[in-house]
Amino acid sequence: MALNKQKTSDFSEKLSGLGLSEKERTVYSALLEFGGAFPSQVAEVTKLNRSTAYTILTDLAVKGLILELRRRNKIFYQVEKPQKLIRFAKDRIRLAEEGLEKTQKILPEIEGLFSLLPNKPRIRFFEGFPEVLSVHEDHISGEEKYEMLAWANANEIIKFLPAKLVKEYLKKKENLGITTRAIVPNTSEDRRYNEKNYRYVSKKIWVDLRFVQAKKFPQFCEITIYGKNKVSILNFGKETPIGVIIEDQTIHDVMAMIFELSWKGTRK
Repeated sequence: MALNKQKTSDFSEKLSGLGLSEKERTVYSALLEFGGAFPSQVAEVTKLNRSTAYTILTDLAVKGLILELRRRNKIFYQVEKPQKLIRFAKDRIRLAEEGLEKTQKILPEIEGLFSLLPNKPRIRFFEGFPEVLSVHEDHISGEEKYEMLAWANANEIIKFLPAKLVKEYLKKKENLGITTRAIVPNTSEDRRYNEKNYRYVSKKIWVDLRFVQAKKFPQFCEITIYGKNKVSILNFGKETPIGVIIEDQTIHDVMAMIFELSWKGTRK
């Protein structure tokens, strides 16, 4: 049996999106080209060892893509009807949907166990405009009311963020009842921050602002203490903005303590 390697390779590549391994695609393509073969012949033409070839043939048969027959008292394999590929693809979709549904059901339990791990990942890094936007989205990702604390160049951040995101951000803060205290530069723009940006939401969530001399706080950055145990750092003054989210109770509490010390040293 002579195998047209180029033809088989090309067809195998076309099957790459079907969810079959490279070896499975090679075996399937070989069977399709020859119309059927014994395991020893499949191993010979695909250059796989016999045990591997036999395992792959069995797996393809279980998936319903090839038939297992008896010829001359030997096992013989041939390709099933092409429509079986559609059924196989649909079965993969069904299994994926079932897997998603089951995962969603047990996710709260998994998250609970994950939170107890002593060495779990605690730092997430974001680079580039679209990625950095998710830092602000994380501020309002929870479902509980809390007090947000921040050092910020408030007016510059509003310029940086898309207007639609700002509107959604403030509305979610209002719905959750998130209050905010922030330390910002003492500029005319920052002093009018609430009137300009929070005028469409309840005054209950207007930011309680304290001011520092603008010359001492010129940075285009934001540090936010939020949620139960998170701190975010955003640098949007660079050509490529970057952001970091740190999830750690001790760091969160220490930063909150530093904020309170800063708060006492500022003016209304």
